[in-house]
Order: sequence, then C-alpha cells, then structure tokens
Amino acid sequence: MSQPAKTSPRAATASDAPESAAGTKAAAQRLKMRRELAAAAMELFATKGYEATTVDEIAATAGVARRTFFRHFRSKEEAIFPDHDDTLTRAEAVLDVAPAHEHPLDTVCRGIKEVMKMYAASPAVSVERYRLTREVPALREREIASVARYERLFTRYLLAHFDETDHHDGNDDPLLAEVAASAVVTAHNHVLRRWLRAGGQGDVEAQLDHAFSIVRKTFGTGIGAGRTLTTAPPAPAEVRTQGEVLVAVARTDAPLDEVMRTIEEALRSK
Repeated sequence: MSQPAKTSPRAATASDAPESAAGTKAAAQRLKMRRELAAAAMELFATKGYEATTVDEIAATAGVARRTFFRHFRSKEEAIFPDHDDTLTRAEAVLDVAPAHEHPLDTVCRGIKEVMKMYAASPAVSVERYRLTREVPALREREIASVARYERLFTRYLLAHFDETDHHDGNDDPLLAEVAASAVVTAHNHVLRRWLRAGGQGDVEAQLDHAFSIVRKTFGTGIGAGRTLTTAPPAPAEVRTQGEVLVAVARTDAPLDEVMRTIEEALRSK
C-alpha cells in the first residue's frame, strides 16, 4: 500500500506564511478602527460632554455603523482606551520570553514599560485622555479597572516563582512578591501622572528607570532568587582590588543596580 506523501517543513512554512500575514493585517486593521473610534469619542466628549454623547454619535463621527462600534467596545467609556488589550498582550509576551538568569522583578519592570510606551507614543492624546478621566468619574473607574489588569498580571508572574502556600516564619517571599508587584505598578503610575501633568514633556523613560531602580533596591534583594534554575546565573560583576584601586568587570547585560550594589559591598568590606 502506498504511503501518503509527506509535507516538507519548507512547504508547511510557506503555506503558513499567508495565514500569518493575514492575521497580522487583521490585527492592525482592528487596532486602527479602535483608535479611530477612540478619537471620535474623545472629540465628542470634549465638545459635547461625556453624558450628552451617545454611542450612535461616536459611530457616526467615525463613519461606521453602531454595530461596528460594539464589535470593538462594550461601552462608550471603554472607547477612549483602545490600546490596553494589545498592550496587555505585549507585556505578557515580555514575561513569557524572559531570560532564565533575569531577576523576576527586572522582568516585571521591563513588562510594564510596554504600558508607558503606549502612552508616550501619542503624548497629546494621552494628555487629553488624562484630562477627561479627571473630569468624568465613569472614565476614571474604567482607567482604574485597566490598571488592575496589569497589576494582576505582574503579581501572578512574581508569585509563580514562589510556593504561595509556603508562607511561614522566615519566608516572606509570597508577601514580598505581591507587595513588589504593587510597587512596580505604583511607581509606573506615579511617573506617568507626573509626565501627563507636565503636558507630556520630558524624558519619561529615564524617569521610569529611576523609579524602578528605587523599587528594585527596596524589594529586589528580599525576593529570593527568582525562578528555579538548572544552572547558577552568572554573577552581575566581578570585583577585585589592586592596591588602593578597585577593579570591577561586569557583563554588558548586567542590571546596573546589581553592579553598583556589588561594588558598594566590596568597598564596605575594605
């Protein structure tokens, strides 16, 4: 009996490519429509007021039917946050592909940077949205709900590196994991609000890095060793002394705060 023909890996890859490209295009079109609806909603909220604006008016301003609006958003207050779903997916992707040697708190800090990038990509829109959320309680509540999703994601990630039931005297890792996740989100929100109040001016990424360094210094050393490793992670820096001179050699990907901490410890031991 003849055997069925086997599909070569090359052929399978080639046949999958159009489907992948189609999916990417559909996602881009979806995000484009969500942003157009969001722009229409913000324009109407600013000119007519939130309460006086209807979903039908938002859809009409965007040039689409009412049913199209509801394919993308469940309510009008949700409409001014078009990027949160995609940003949450990108943040989760950062966590999923984290290097094995990276401290989980550093990974979380990198993940939440995806949120800041979303705001920084359109400063004028972000500033106007901030103004609206300060004026409309329903929009403020929606914003709080969105932030809570990020916090849950990062808390789950940190807790996944520890035995949540193993919370006893001498082991506060589960507690520290939850507190650290909240601290990362709080640090991000503090920097974001300060940036928005300044009209979207200034180097927000540098401000965020500074805030994260404080969180990392405060909580990082207390959260165990992070994920379980089959091999020991490389040391962030090697420090040796030559007479009155201290020499440090570090990996190019080593976290700066860890390198500085290693140097400080070496200096204190002198």
